Amino acid sequence: MTRGKSFGLKPVLIILFFLIVLPLRLLFAQIETYTDTPLWRQALGGAVIGHPVAMVESVVVVTDGGRLRSYSSQGRPLWDFNARGRLTPHVSRSREGTSYIGRTNGLLIAVNRAGRELWRIQLGSPIVFPVISGWDGRLFVFTEERIICKTAAGFTLWSRDLGSRTALAPIMDVNGGIILVQEDGVIHNFDPFGNVVSYIARSTREGSSAAAPVAAASVKIEGRGPAIFLLYEDRHLELVFTSPQYTVSGSNERSPQNAVFLRELIDLPSPPLAATGRNGEAAVLMRDGRVALLCLNENRILWTTPSHIRAGELPSRPSSGDLNLFYDERGIYILTRTGATGFTSDGRRLWTVRLRGAASIPAFGDDGILYSGGADWILNAYRLEERVRARPRLLFGEAPLGTYGTGNPGPSTWANFHFRFQEMMLEERFAQIRQAIRTGNVGANEKEYAAWLMETSGSFLTNPHFGNRPPVHAHHRAEAARLLGFIGSRETIPFLANLFRNDPSDLVKTAAAEAIGRIGVDPEGIALRAFETALFPIPSLRYEATLTATAAAIGALCRFSGPPLSEAGVRLLTRIAADYRIPAARNQARRELMSLR
Repeated sequence: MTRGKSFGLKPVLIILFFLIVLPLRLLFAQIETYTDTPLWRQALGGAVIGHPVAMVESVVVVTDGGRLRSYSSQGRPLWDFNARGRLTPHVSRSREGTSYIGRTNGLLIAVNRAGRELWRIQLGSPIVFPVISGWDGRLFVFTEERIICKTAAGFTLWSRDLGSRTALAPIMDVNGGIILVQEDGVIHNFDPFGNVVSYIARSTREGSSAAAPVAAASVKIEGRGPAIFLLYEDRHLELVFTSPQYTVSGSNERSPQNAVFLRELIDLPSPPLAATGRNGEAAVLMRDGRVALLCLNENRILWTTPSHIRAGELPSRPSSGDLNLFYDERGIYILTRTGATGFTSDGRRLWTVRLRGAASIPAFGDDGILYSGGADWILNAYRLEERVRARPRLLFGEAPLGTYGTGNPGPSTWANFHFRFQEMMLEERFAQIRQAIRTGNVGANEKEYAAWLMETSGSFLTNPHFGNRPPVHAHHRAEAARLLGFIGSRETIPFLANLFRNDPSDLVKTAAAEAIGRIGVDPEGIALRAFETALFPIPSLRYEATLTATAAAIGALCRFSGPPLSEAGVRLLTRIAADYRIPAARNQARRELMSLR
C-alpha cells in the first residue's frame, strides 16, 4: 500500500516540476543572471575611477595614476595614455573617437583615437561632467561655475557663468543645444551659439518656493515641436515648449514669449529618479527600481516593468556617476554599478544582469557588448546582444545628428552694402572679428561672422568679374579664410576645400589649407580629396608656402582623426616628401610623417 502510494506520487511530482518549478527557475535565471563568464578580461593596472565609454568599436576607461586606456571590442589593448597628473572621473568621446578628459588642476586634454595627445588647455577649474560633443564637433565643457563652448581644436567660442551649482547632468536637446538644471530651480537652455533662455521651475506645491526637478529630458512632440520634459519628487511633470506658436500664459517665470508650461500630475507608482526622451516618449526610472514609458502626447503611462535595481539600491538624488539611462532605436537601457537591464520599446525585457564588485557604472556599446570595470583592477566585457546599432557613417565615425547651419549661414547683414569690400571697411571688420576670437566672445555672432568671412574669402569665386562691385584683393580674401579657421567646424570644411581648389591666388589657397588644418575635423574626407586632386597625378601646386601649408594641414587632419583617414593622408604626405624641388614642403611632410608614427 505504501509502495503503491509512493509510486503514484512520482509521476505527479515530476509533472509539477516540469510545469511549475522548472519554468520558474528558468524565468528567474533569465531575469537575474550573474555575469560569471565574460567574453574577455583585461588587467587595467589601476583602479577604475570613471565609467567606461564605448564607441567606434573600442572602449576607453580612466584609472587612478592619471591613465586613460583603450581596448578594442575584441579585448586587444590599443593604447595607454599618461596624462601626467590626477584625472577627474569624467571622460567622453566625439563621433570621430577623440577622447576628452580633465585633470584635477583644471586642464582639459584631447586624445585622438590612436592615443596621441592633440592639445591641452587650462580652464581654471576642473570639469564636473563629461564634455558633450556637438553636431559639428564643437565642445560643451562644464566646470562648477561655467559652461564653455570650444571648437574641436580648442578655441573658445563663448562661455557663460551659471550662478549656482548644477543639479542634474547636462542634456543635449533635440536642437543640438544644452539643457542645464540648477539647484536653485532655474533651468537654462543654451543654443549652440551661447544664447540662453532661462526658466524658473514651477513649485511642486502651490505657495511653496521653487524646487529643482529630479529628472529632465529633451523631447520632440509631434504637432508641438521641441520641449523640455521635467519630473518632480511629488510626481508632477512639466513640459516647457519652445515652439514659436506658443505663448506664456499667466506665469511669472523668467520665460520668453515663445514658451508655455504645461503642468500635470502623472500617476507614477513611485517617485522618479531619472528620465530620457525619444520620439514624443519619455522613459522614467523610479525609486522602486521599475521603469515606465510615458506617451507625452497623451500624458499616459504605456507600460511599467521592473529592472535589475532593487528598492533602496540608489540614492534619492542619484548623480551621473550612479546610473545611466538611455533610449535609442534598439530599446531602453539602464546601467548601474549593480547591473544592467535592456528593454524593447514595447516593454519586453531583452536581458538583465547583476554585477559583482563593479567600481563604476558599466558602458553598453553599439555592438551589444557591456564593459564593466571591477574593483579588482580588471575590465570585463560581456556579450549581451547580437544586434548592432545601425548608425549612418561617414568615411570614419558616425554621421552627425543634425546641422547648425554654419557651413551655409546665409547672407550676412553686410551682403547688400555696396562699399563693404573697401579696404577701410574690411580692416575694421577684421579687427572686430579678431578681437572676438582673441577674447573668446564669438558667441551669438558666430553665424554672422562666418557668413561675412565666407562672402569675403569667396568673393572671387562668386563674382570673378566683379561687375559694379569693387574687387577684393587676394590679401584680404586670404585673411578672411585664415580667420574662418578659428571659428570653423566640420560644416565649413566643404567651403574651404572648394576655396582651395578653385581660387586662382596662391595666397588664398595657402590660407584655406591653413584653416582646414586648424579646424582639424574632416569626417567625409572632403579636404583630403581636394588635396589629392592637387597632388595627383601631376602636382598642380608649385608655390612653396601653399605646398608647405598643405602638408601641415594633412598632418593635422591625420593626427586628429587617426586611422582610417590617416592612411589616405600618409599617402599624400609621402608624395610631398618625395618632391625634391621644394625643400621646405618636403621637410614639412617628413616632420608630419614622423609625428604619425
